[in-house]
Amino acid sequence: MHISFGYDRKQVIQALRYHFFSKREIRLLLIGINLFTIVAAVLLYFKRVTPATFLIFSVLWMLVLLVVWQLLPNSIYKKSQTFQDSFQLNTDGNGIVLETSRGNQYWNWDRFSKYLETPFFFHLYFTANSFFLVPKDAFRDKDLEHDFRETLKNHIGVTKLA
Repeated sequence: MHISFGYDRKQVIQALRYHFFSKREIRLLLIGINLFTIVAAVLLYFKRVTPATFLIFSVLWMLVLLVVWQLLPNSIYKKSQTFQDSFQLNTDGNGIVLETSRGNQYWNWDRFSKYLETPFFFHLYFTANSFFLVPKDAFRDKDLEHDFRETLKNHIGVTKLA
């Protein structure tokens, strides 16, 4: 299978958000802050805490969301030269070859630990924090996208977003 692609900034930012929210520690942090904010609101209603306590948890909740939703994805996008390149991707029974104007890279299927499918991308993970994005809009038709998905299922373990 052979595909060519580049990256759309908005789609990459959204994919990076999916990556961050798929991390267990980020989800636990957000759940914890939400619970503390709800508890603070209930205690505020019953006049057990001051409005300042509720305000602190609300501000903390907003700051964490701002960091995870805006600052992290945008800073990674700006720092990475990868998202400015054009790519040629070829797959076969042994692995993936990725080519750019700067050179090429070959990865055996066993180099990938898992893959995650999101609305715009296939995230091919090497480690928990190292991955490569393959845009779905690079496929000429749904059959080619389906074939790529089946190839990934046959060679890499899939991760479902909870």
